[in-house]
Parts: sequence; structure tokens; C-alpha cells
Amino acid sequence: MKKAVHFGAGNIGRGFIGEILAANNFSIQFVDVNEAIINALNDRRAYEIEIAEDGKGRIRIENVAGINNQLNPTAVVEAIADADIVTTAIGPNILPFIAELIADGIQKRQTNGVQTPLDVLACENMIGGSQFLLEEVRKYLSEETEAYLDTYIGFPNTAVDRIVPAQTHEDPLFVIVEPFNEWVVETSRMKNKELRLAGVHYEEDLQPFIERKLFSVNTGHATSAYTGAHAGAKTILEALQLPEVKEMLEAVLAEIRSLLVAKWNFDLVELEAYHDVIISRFENPYIVDDVVRVARTPIRKLGYDERFIRPIRELKERQLPYDKLLKTVAYVFNYKDPNDEQSNQLQVMLSENNLEKVVADVTSLEDSELIQEIVTSIETRV
Repeated sequence: MKKAVHFGAGNIGRGFIGEILAANNFSIQFVDVNEAIINALNDRRAYEIEIAEDGKGRIRIENVAGINNQLNPTAVVEAIADADIVTTAIGPNILPFIAELIADGIQKRQTNGVQTPLDVLACENMIGGSQFLLEEVRKYLSEETEAYLDTYIGFPNTAVDRIVPAQTHEDPLFVIVEPFNEWVVETSRMKNKELRLAGVHYEEDLQPFIERKLFSVNTGHATSAYTGAHAGAKTILEALQLPEVKEMLEAVLAEIRSLLVAKWNFDLVELEAYHDVIISRFENPYIVDDVVRVARTPIRKLGYDERFIRPIRELKERQLPYDKLLKTVAYVFNYKDPNDEQSNQLQVMLSENNLEKVVADVTSLEDSELIQEIVTSIETRV
């Protein structure tokens, strides 16, 4: 049986990546600091996921175990040294904190004389996640180990897509997931090109598929959340039952389609069908996805290369419309959640500074014309 090391034993890790790896006959070592989940994995060596659809079928995932990287980092290093694949689903901001462990694991493979190639896949909602992780890992490598890495260790970027809402169950390992999933891997940066996972799509150039996913699913989901919050909705399903929210989502996705067609030459009819599927996923009656979960960390979501500002920038460059995206950005700036640190931070910034300065600081934009457009959109939404 092949061996996988997966960083992140949360709902995405267990409910998506874990399912695919198990279906491909991998045993999985989940690495996490959540002691309750790690202990449960080691006690039971299996867990179940439920598919959120009619019939609510269940899938049993076996041959799993856990390592608490805070308490037992040596075990993580040993696991990486013996792994056939390494994956992550921990969130972009956490990747730097696991880089040293991965570097130590790579060095251990070198010390052990392992010449079997290994790929490390960061399955995160970000552009270039694996390459970002690679640069963090390099900080901990000697020149000799860097040469080994360049020969034997690949960091192919990935695009992943599956809605796994926030949830709590009496069983800490049980997780409910939507039926749809998509995992695309970049072949050009793979080192172990012979290892192809069933259920995973492989592409030489991943960039068009990453942007299609991020600017469709992430932008669309966030649009539903912030527009829904403005309308008083508590869940994504409730939000999309409001005509003004549904219309905004459809209009934003139309702007996204114009960008994807212009930039990557996607087929418009196929994109329309893809976006129809996305909307139907958001409207899944078996998924209860809270607006506050999807709308959390608004400052991050307003980043220069994130789901709103990047498509707006690129639409402007191509002289294509982005009015609905601008309106949604205004809702993000006006979003208030007293339990979200970034929401509170953003509101403090807005209360203490000139609006134009806050927009420039949060978005990192230098285009004064676009900054003013965003300012005007915010002011008309207040």
C-alpha cells in the first residue's frame, strides 16, 4: 500500500483529500495539532464521510492514522522520509509554519539515500500554493539538500474545489461534503510523473484552471455571502433565495466569464454551463453554509491578487465591465461581524483613516483611478 502524508486533519483534509487518497489505495498519516482528532484517528484508524445529496450515502475511509506535529515532529519527518506523496489542506497562512518540517523530511530522504521522486501538493485556495510552499521550504535547506530537492522533489501547483461547510458532530471525525469535487494537478512541475491519482485531473498548464476555479467558485461564493449579509441572510442557501442576491451572483459571474474568455479563450457556452453548476452547488439544500463562515477574513479577500481585486484589475486592463464586482467590493468594506478579527480591524481602519487610504492599504492598489472607483462604490452603498 502506498503511503501519503497529509498536513491538515480538518474537514477539507478528511472530507476531500483523504477520500481521494484512500480511493487510490493510500494509507494516510494526517498531521495536525488538534489533539482530539489525532487521538481519534489513532484509536479508530478509520472514519466516515457523508455525501450531501438524496440518500445521504456514506463512504468509509480506512488505513488512516494521525501525528501531532507539535508534540511529535520527529514522527512527521520520518513519515515524509517514507512517503509516496505529501499533500496539504491547512490554509495559505499556515503553510510557512510547516515548511521546516517538510524541509527536514526531505533532508531525511537524502540522508537515507531515497531516490524515489516525491511530489508535495499544497491543496489550498490560492494561486501558486505549492510554489509558495517550495520557497518557504528552501529557507531551511543546505545547498546540498537543495540540489537533492531539485532532482527528486516536485512542488506542482494544484486547483481544488469542494464545498465542505463548517460543522460539528458528536463524532469528531465524521464530515459531510457536497457531491461535487475537482482536483487539478500541474504536470509540468511533477517529479513523480508515474503517480497519477484516479479522480484527479492532470494539466500541463494549470493557470487557466486555477483562475477559472478561484474567480468562479471563490468569487461567486464570497459574492453570495457579502451580498447576502447586506440583505440580512444567515446562510448561503437563504441568501440565494433572495432575488437581489441571486441576480448579483449571476451578474458577477457574467463579468468573470468575460475575463476568462478574453484571457484564456475558454469556450463561453462551456463556461456558462460550469457557472450554472456552481450556482446549483451553492443552492444545495443539504448543505447548511453560514454566511459568517464564507465572509470571514474580509481583509484577506480584498487582497491585490485575491478573488475580487484581481479580476477587477484584469477586466479594467482589457476595458471590460466590472460594475457588479465593484458593487460587491463595497459590500465587503461595509461588512460587519463582531466575532471576526479582520472585520473588526477593517472597521477600525475605516473609522480612523481617510477612505481612499484604507482602500489603497487593504487592496495594495496603486491605480488612483481604480481606487477612486472603489471609494465611490463604497460611499454609494453606505
